[in-house]
Amino acid sequence: MFQGLDAQRLVALFFGGWALLNFPLLALWDHDALIWGLPLFPLALFGIWALLIAVLAWVVEGRAGAPSSSPQAHTE
Repeated sequence: MFQGLDAQRLVALFFGGWALLNFPLLALWDHDALIWGLPLFPLALFGIWALLIAVLAWVVEGRAGAPSSSPQAHTE
């Protein structure tokens, strides 16, 4: 299914997401600040979450443009 660089990117994305959503880095956003009337902490939490989903989609859907190695792809 996923081999080589795609698998490495998914593993790196997992550990990056785990680090970003874990206590030490997530505590950086825990302040009494408002952005556009919204508290900073939930805004940052959902922003990081949305960014992780977007990068995941980019990694997984990036395979759709890759050339196929099936023998039927080159028949005329």
